[in-house]
Amino acid sequence: MKHWFLMKQYLLYLMKANSAHGIHSPFVFDFITQILHDQRAYYAFDEIEKLRKNLHDDTAEIEVEDYGAGSHTHATSKRKIKDIAKNAGRNKKFGELLFRMVNHYQCKQILELGTSLGLGTAYIASANKNAKVITIEGSEQIARIATQNFSSLSLSNIQQIIGKFDEVLHDVLISNDTFDLIFVDGNHTKEATLRYFEQLLPYLGEHSILVFDDIHWSKGMHEAWEFIHQHQQVTLSIDVFFFGIVFFKKECMVKQHFILKY
Repeated sequence: MKHWFLMKQYLLYLMKANSAHGIHSPFVFDFITQILHDQRAYYAFDEIEKLRKNLHDDTAEIEVEDYGAGSHTHATSKRKIKDIAKNAGRNKKFGELLFRMVNHYQCKQILELGTSLGLGTAYIASANKNAKVITIEGSEQIARIATQNFSSLSLSNIQQIIGKFDEVLHDVLISNDTFDLIFVDGNHTKEATLRYFEQLLPYLGEHSILVFDDIHWSKGMHEAWEFIHQHQQVTLSIDVFFFGIVFFKKECMVKQHFILKY
């Protein structure tokens, strides 16, 4: 059912998506030309993708605690690392998009909900070595492998926290100042996504960026995204199908929502 829903949403996305042509918002035009359409191969990309290939070849099995929507799609808690690498975490195209956002806006205080094997985290942390990246993962065994991956990439600006989001997120938030970027990539259910959104709002400022993964993955996630981008505190939102990106810029006097080709 999710597969057909996703296909339908993707066809609707293709029909609605715009390019830079006709975009009158200077901020969004800059986002398209400097971030979406940036074709430069940054220094970190090859190393991260080499790591991804190694993970895709890793047949070792680990015990996985899955607390989100994914827990309903696997018959066993034992999984091969190569299967986790193929089915979890963001692909190269969207990993590079995360990198370019952090790099372009020079985000320094970053939070990620859902480390998985750390490939997305690596793109984020590599984009600004002076940034502090806090990443939360519910599965201890997956987090252990992510630690090894960060070490292999010589990334020292990542703080890992292991635990269920609902149990550890509150303490993480009250222990830190406003976040420049928060990437939500875990527990892909409508109820959880909306709960995290409301919990994160007080820790987001005018220049903060909030990114949600898999916004059209299911009917529930699609509904959550519709609520989020229409929220009164969101002034500008961008849909690139797999990612939903929201901004809180006060300079946007009228709420704007863009569906962009990517």
